[in-house]
Amino acid sequence: MSILIYAESAEGKFKKVAFELASYAKKIAESTGSTVTAVTINAGDVSELGKYGVDKVLKVTNDKLNNFNAKAYADVIKQATEKESAKLVVLSSTTDSLYMAPLVAVNLNAGYASNVVALPLSTAPFQVKRNAFSNKAFTITQIDTDVKVLAIGKNSFGLVESSGAAAAEDFVPTISDADFGVQVQSVEKGSGKVTIADADVVVSGGRGLKGPENWGMIEELASVLGAATACSKPVSDLGWRPHSEHVGQTGKPVATNLYIAVGISGAIQHIAGINSSKVKVAINTDPEAPFFKVADYGVVGDAFQVVPALIEKLKAFKAQNS
Repeated sequence: MSILIYAESAEGKFKKVAFELASYAKKIAESTGSTVTAVTINAGDVSELGKYGVDKVLKVTNDKLNNFNAKAYADVIKQATEKESAKLVVLSSTTDSLYMAPLVAVNLNAGYASNVVALPLSTAPFQVKRNAFSNKAFTITQIDTDVKVLAIGKNSFGLVESSGAAAAEDFVPTISDADFGVQVQSVEKGSGKVTIADADVVVSGGRGLKGPENWGMIEELASVLGAATACSKPVSDLGWRPHSEHVGQTGKPVATNLYIAVGISGAIQHIAGINSSKVKVAINTDPEAPFFKVADYGVVGDAFQVVPALIEKLKAFKAQNS
């Protein structure tokens, strides 16, 4: 028996979440005497997966799968699961995987738990801890099916390096034309040094910045921190920033190690989408802004004074410690 993970990649390179899934699966494998197998789709060098506990890699190479297709990808994972006799399939909580995961579960007649935030509390019975109610509570879910599918919440486990190497083999699943009932016509990618999906730190701006012409300081702060830039819904609706940067319940949910909100009041939809972030910082002139109620740290002040001062302090700190 093995544990199967789907190691997501983009343009041939693995996403950070692939290594987090490998770390998570390896920990379970150590306690259950299992092995970890990763299935990859059109990825490049797969050797790095071994550093995080993967024992075996099934490499799928097929030009038809260059663009994500939930039905086709779910079929590939089903066939990989059956090939390895895997009883546990571990997926991520990226947009693609959340779209695909229910299809994987249906294909395998498996129980499915999303938003998992910790290692299983028990393997007999199989119980996991999950986020619930827009990350305002936790629930303990028990899965009784023979095969189980989990979607792990982003940044809920972290990266744990492991000694060892992954053995790679080519895997050629059967893909039918019926898998491609939905066709990708075009793909638009947001530009930026760090994507929201892979960022450990996000610097986000709201209407308090007064206009797109003032976004330079957000980008500079993000650059100093090695962070991604983001925005609130009103900002993207006004066209100040691209919709790819909109975070929140109605945009992209994030679960970063550090989330800095500049000039964002904190509507409930925004808070729900970032509530899984470990440390939340709010900078706002309004001491009654709702964001302060959930922030770990708050600065009441003018962003046009606070942010430049913060940038200078961070630059000085980096210079002294480089």
